[in-house]
Amino acid sequence: MDELTALTRDLVSIPSHDGEAAVGDFIEDWLREHTAAAVTRDDAGEHDETDSAPRGGNVIARNGSGGRSLALVGHHDVVPPDESQVDAGGDYVVYQEDGRLYGRGSADMKGAVAAAMLAFRDADPDCELVFASFVGEEVGGVGARYAIDQGFAPDHALVAEGSTGYDSPEGIVDVALAHKGRRGSTVTARGAAAHASEPHLGENAIYRGCEAVERIKNLDWPTTEAAGETLEGSVVVTEIDGGSAWNVVPETCEITVDERTVPGERAALESVEELDGVEWSVVQDLPPMRCDDDDFAAAVLAAVQDVQSGQGQHVTKPHATDAGWLAQAGTECIVCGPSEPGEAHTRDESVSLAVLETCYEAYLGLSESWS
Repeated sequence: MDELTALTRDLVSIPSHDGEAAVGDFIEDWLREHTAAAVTRDDAGEHDETDSAPRGGNVIARNGSGGRSLALVGHHDVVPPDESQVDAGGDYVVYQEDGRLYGRGSADMKGAVAAAMLAFRDADPDCELVFASFVGEEVGGVGARYAIDQGFAPDHALVAEGSTGYDSPEGIVDVALAHKGRRGSTVTARGAAAHASEPHLGENAIYRGCEAVERIKNLDWPTTEAAGETLEGSVVVTEIDGGSAWNVVPETCEITVDERTVPGERAALESVEELDGVEWSVVQDLPPMRCDDDDFAAAVLAAVQDVQSGQGQHVTKPHATDAGWLAQAGTECIVCGPSEPGEAHTRDESVSLAVLETCYEAYLGLSESWS
């Protein structure tokens, strides 16, 4: 426990919201010092013209050999901290209280990265065991997508995002078989400007936009089955922007749509283009995930239950993770980690040290039993 706590503190203290190079250096150096694994550092994010942050590249390590490969996957970037989470020197504030470690990234997800690093070091695997910590997860999976493009393709992956207390009591680690994705899109309605005193001389883009909103409102939401329950997506209009002045018939109206997707199903948003003057474009598409390998799902749950006196269950997760990119590329994924609902991205973000220890033991057990 002391080693796991210390490693988590070290990782959390290093700022990584506007560049991950420093914490990536720490992870790479630690792996080279404490393991005999083949450690690599790529240049993920360095050639992305849409992303100017100094990402520093993914850290990937490989150990063991065998017919199948298992990856323990995390990310070491974080969302921007609250001002209370940064000290005068620019480092993140980290402190321990009532069995929890507080600080930006403690729950999402440097605590899980620390648990995976130690499990990777301590395991005697009967398969190829891989450790991977990606950059840019919080901005759309920059690191995961780059690694996949470069050939990263483990057979199975445990993505150590939060799954604790989802259906079980607080402090009990669950195992997520599926999660939703997110497709963000823009609907643009176009018309023709005219003086508002003579509206018949123009085409009101806001009226056309309202027709599109009504159509979106009546769309069926996507659903699928996972972990014995119905996983339901959603479609919500979240922003509308149109018009240029109080006395001008608007010629454009832009509508933002947030869609939560599920594996194999999408809402029929493209149908808005059947309306006159209306276009639809996708801005971001984070894929959903569902594990279709029952043996792997059972093995991860067994590893968790072995260290929790039989507690823990299969669940679904509402948030997109890098597991979606990996699953889309053909890797069978499970999400299993210490973060609890409502912990990530908050000004008082924290992680339970006892749950971190549970995750370390479960990752170690899975690494040695999965072959």
